[in-house]
Amino acid sequence: MIADRVVDVPDFPKPGIVFKDLTPLFADGEAFRTVIDDIVARYAGEFDAVVGIEARGFVLAAAVAYASGTGVVPIRKAGKLPRVAHAVSYALEYGEATLEVSEGAFKPGERVLVVDDVLATGGTAVATLDLVERAGGVVAGLVVLMELGFLDGRSRLPGREVHALMTV
Repeated sequence: MIADRVVDVPDFPKPGIVFKDLTPLFADGEAFRTVIDDIVARYAGEFDAVVGIEARGFVLAAAVAYASGTGVVPIRKAGKLPRVAHAVSYALEYGEATLEVSEGAFKPGERVLVVDDVLATGGTAVATLDLVERAGGVVAGLVVLMELGFLDGRSRLPGREVHALMTV
């Protein structure tokens, strides 16, 4: 179901990268509901808050939080948060980036489910899990719609609960 609703966009955001466009999946109400329901059912009772990573992770995390009756916390690109924030810089497959989360985003010991669209090289995931823990949360798991297995990002997350709904 996911694979049927993903469009490959070659050479985006730069030559040699094949971008996985999930917009058709988000636009298909039945498919989107199935994905969200699957995530919520898999992690039922195991988390108190949901984290979404900018930007497509926001779409997924907000829906998971709503469906599970929990709150949602955004992980933002540098400079987007109005309050004091924890920050982590990391390498991407096509550059560098910095992510931030507001100080006090989580209650101490709060169980946090991290939700994102794609696991590629693992840099974004490693940075996000670090941010959650710096901010006082306990990572309950990391779930992604799609894992790009050929990039082996999972190997950067030893000992972490990682679930991909689809691996390519």
